[in-house]
Amino acid sequence: MRHLLIHAAIIAVAVACVYPLLRILSVSLRPGDKLFSMDLSIIPAGATFSSYARLLKDTMFLHWLWNSLLITLATSFIGVSLASTAAYAFSRFRFPGKKAGMILLLSSQMIPAGMLILPLFLMIMKLKLMNTYLGMIIAYSVSSLPFSIWILKGYYDTIPRSLEEAALVDGTSQVGAFWRIILPLSTPALSIAFLFNFTTAWNEYLVARVVLFSAKQYTWTLGLFELQGQFITQWGMFAAGSMLVTIPVLCVFLYSSKWLISGLTLGSVKG
Repeated sequence: MRHLLIHAAIIAVAVACVYPLLRILSVSLRPGDKLFSMDLSIIPAGATFSSYARLLKDTMFLHWLWNSLLITLATSFIGVSLASTAAYAFSRFRFPGKKAGMILLLSSQMIPAGMLILPLFLMIMKLKLMNTYLGMIIAYSVSSLPFSIWILKGYYDTIPRSLEEAALVDGTSQVGAFWRIILPLSTPALSIAFLFNFTTAWNEYLVARVVLFSAKQYTWTLGLFELQGQFITQWGMFAAGSMLVTIPVLCVFLYSSKWLISGLTLGSVKG
């Protein structure tokens, strides 16, 4: 009976997650004269890819998608690189303020994202990086660091110190031990941190709206809102874009899924 309830709950959650996507897919395939139809079928009568064709031909969607991909990949690699070394320091070394630093990192996750908009805006403006990719990358990398450090530090704590000590005895430096032993063993946690950085930057809207003001610099989250006007919204194209932007995230998730469960589980054992 218990297993039956668990499976029923899993199915209910799966349906709740998938059904909205199927509705968006249905809207994206509807002909222009049936966008507001009450038909609940997933594949509507007279299904067409005209919304996709118009989106790719008549807008800068591919350019917006490229901007998002460039910013997101740079944010993910920079964020994981910084977090991996910072987490190693918290895990393996003793220094003044270590405990306070970890508490500060954890506490920073409790701050609402909206409260960070003003300080991020002022920082980027003083650096003269408004309306630039670099400004977006810095903002995203900074905001994603605390969680990445926390999950990586927890995972490093599960790796026996004896492995590093053996490497040090053999003449390897501390940096060499980190590079050759810790990082390869931490692939699950690194993939989790990368996936978190990727999805956070890919779907972000608020910071992008504040920092970017040129259509050529827009990410896809800003670009799709260009389809929304005062009197009319291109819902077919909006739905088509919403479906297309899921493809990169889905590819990254599928590639890293084999490490997903082990990374989250082991990373929470200690820390």
